[in-house]
Amino acid sequence: MSLEIGIESLLNKEKIESNRIEFKKGWNPDDIYRSICAFANDYDSQGGGYILIGVEEKDGVAIRPVFGVEENMLDRIQKEMIGYNKLIMPSYSPKVSIEDVDDKKIIAIWIPTGSERPYKVPDKVTTPKGQILKLRIRSNSNSVVATPEQERELYAMASNEPYDMVGNPNATLDDISEVLLTEHLKATGSKLVKQIRSRGLEEVLDEMQLLSGPPERHRIRNVALMMFCEEPDKFFPYMQVDIVKFPEGSIKNPNSFIEVPSIKGTVPQIIKRTMEKIQDLAIESIIDKVNGQMESVTSTSYPYNAIEEAVVNAFYHRDYKKHEPVTIEIEPDCIRIINCPGIDRSVPDSAIKEGKRFRSRYYRNRRLGEFLHELELCEGHCTGIPTIQEELEINGSPEAVFETDPDRQSVCVTIPIHPRFLEKKDSDQSVSDETNIGDSIGENIGDSIGEKSVNNQTIAAIRLNKNQNRIVELLRQNSFLTGAELAEEIGISKRNIEENIKKLKEMGVLVRNGSAKKGYWEIMDKQ
Repeated sequence: MSLEIGIESLLNKEKIESNRIEFKKGWNPDDIYRSICAFANDYDSQGGGYILIGVEEKDGVAIRPVFGVEENMLDRIQKEMIGYNKLIMPSYSPKVSIEDVDDKKIIAIWIPTGSERPYKVPDKVTTPKGQILKLRIRSNSNSVVATPEQERELYAMASNEPYDMVGNPNATLDDISEVLLTEHLKATGSKLVKQIRSRGLEEVLDEMQLLSGPPERHRIRNVALMMFCEEPDKFFPYMQVDIVKFPEGSIKNPNSFIEVPSIKGTVPQIIKRTMEKIQDLAIESIIDKVNGQMESVTSTSYPYNAIEEAVVNAFYHRDYKKHEPVTIEIEPDCIRIINCPGIDRSVPDSAIKEGKRFRSRYYRNRRLGEFLHELELCEGHCTGIPTIQEELEINGSPEAVFETDPDRQSVCVTIPIHPRFLEKKDSDQSVSDETNIGDSIGENIGDSIGEKSVNNQTIAAIRLNKNQNRIVELLRQNSFLTGAELAEEIGISKRNIEENIKKLKEMGVLVRNGSAKKGYWEIMDKQ
């Protein structure tokens, strides 16, 4: 068996939450099977977990080079596991993969959420006779015995299978795109990418836990169609995003609007295309250069990461049985993202009003969330809302507001624009002027939008176009990026990158330090 995520990502805890990974120096069946039971029960709906045998750790970090497992122990451990698996009630078999790391062998155990949970296991599988079976769950990074209340809750959760894990009776293997599946496995660094043609599509999907039912009646799980079907809206009508922009406001002039054609595709494709469109229509920056001050001040209308997290959350928590699109309304002072259904009833009204963190154990699309996390499109468990609020705070924007109706049929996330963009300006200097948004590549290479006086200081305001804004954003994350790397990331020509960088240097936004090959970029601003 091969893992669907690269072993280095697991060792570095890059694409999987750290509390879902355990490192074990050696083979200790009693301890390991307590964790296997807890991961299989998946009390927090995180998608199970991983155990890497032959890896020492210090403070939760893998020690490299790895300790390794002796080759003469590999077969023995796997044979012992067959017997220990039968001691879990009901019987459960985790997935096992032998991996080559640092010129040594390690054993990677993947424990997906069990389909017959809850599970119980003896404290010591090596001496099980006379022992009481105990139901274990994860608590932070530990495997603990569940309380009676937690046990009752787990039984209730088990009776509600997430919709994305349900087998679809209308789908066939022909509905799965081998190209899309291959691209995903490449993006996650999985060895399975090399096995699709040799083993066949059905076998690989089965290994990824994307098929349900017995071999003679395999059904493709809904999540596979959401991720790897070229036309998933055949199975989930209105799986799309509808965007409308009201330049003057939906209340002031509802008849003046820009309507974007419905955005369709797989879930990752829709997210990517939606963010590209929002970046064209709503995300822009203003550079304020203060007279007598070396550093300028950058204001961004909306932080990209906050909007992306809200869009991802809309598809993660969407009810795919409801024939309603995700609707995005762009107003002069905010962006609203409207989704069905509303926030789960387990989240109290007080928490929704506070808008800090929503904690729910019931997830409609748990496996979909795991895929999006592997692609680094979403944050960890229960961290989406804090991420949105944190990004807005860093940007200097007001907090997002979360609203749902009394029947919890829909949810609306309102993300306010940065206050700098609400300041009154002359009509020819307005930052919301449509003529300056989304111009063609190579045009609108940064415009001066006038001067203002603040605390007796003269401030010259410059607004960046979408490509310049993206360049600054990427260089803020990695100041050593080359022009070619920027061009590939943004999707424009290297020449266009050079023209925009030249203008950014002229505006005093970017400064090059060091040589052309070994130097780095410095952004001359205060966010």
